[in-house]
Amino acid sequence: MHSKQHGVALTSSRPALLAAMVFALVTQGCAHKPTSAMPTPEPVAKAAEQPLTKPALEAPAPIIEQQALDRLKTMSDKLAAAKSFTYRSRSTVEIPAKTGQFLTHFVESEVALERPNKLHSNVAGDLPHFRFYYDGVNVTVLDIQKNLYATAKAPGTIDEMLPFVMEKAGIDFPSADFLMSSPYAELTKGLTHAIVVGPAKVDGVACEHFAFMGPAANWEVWIDANSLPRRLATTYKSVTNFPRFQVEFFDWNLKPKLNAGQFVFKKPLGAKEIEFTSKIDNPPQ
Repeated sequence: MHSKQHGVALTSSRPALLAAMVFALVTQGCAHKPTSAMPTPEPVAKAAEQPLTKPALEAPAPIIEQQALDRLKTMSDKLAAAKSFTYRSRSTVEIPAKTGQFLTHFVESEVALERPNKLHSNVAGDLPHFRFYYDGVNVTVLDIQKNLYATAKAPGTIDEMLPFVMEKAGIDFPSADFLMSSPYAELTKGLTHAIVVGPAKVDGVACEHFAFMGPAANWEVWIDANSLPRRLATTYKSVTNFPRFQVEFFDWNLKPKLNAGQFVFKKPLGAKEIEFTSKIDNPPQ
């Protein structure tokens, strides 16, 4: 998974595909500061002032189960081998309100990818309706409701484009590791734990449930018998209040009939262009 610094997914340290979740929305303004009126509680007993024992401060020893890595690699290799694919997803994302409380938003997405340099996503739900276009030359984000769009020249591959839009406009794809040319390499960066949880079902589909831990996030993935991800759940442990992101994938098609036009942005009538910067509001996919 990756963290915000690399701008893509959810496993190694970052947080399915989500054509646009602004991880910055999660990380900004979510720290809770107690007011000065709140009294500082007195210690109950002197013993409570004693420092924690060393064992309580030690991180758990790394646990790596080979079966978890093997299934993760099989899934990753299948996605990497696909010259193109489409899927739909349902996701939940936690975003802080003015009070600091995290509010849960539900989002539905449609994603189409063609390697090495085309990506399109349509995102709707509780957050604003967005479309994301990448044709190998330009990347464009369109706000359907406000009829606003922002375009920028982009690097020539998906691998380069995803970090670029993260840096340029704060757009993060919490499950972007799945979109990269080498998902396994991305997902296992900094990995400290990998375990087999056991059999499970996602929407009635038999899956295997696996759990992983990295420097910035703990994450889980449910993989079906066809070695495709069906669910991804991430906890951002480096962020105050540990916000969570979860996405369920369905309608996978690894041999879709795509046309080049669906990756190219066509300006809607009356649409107004704005600057492609971090001011763009980007919901998750």
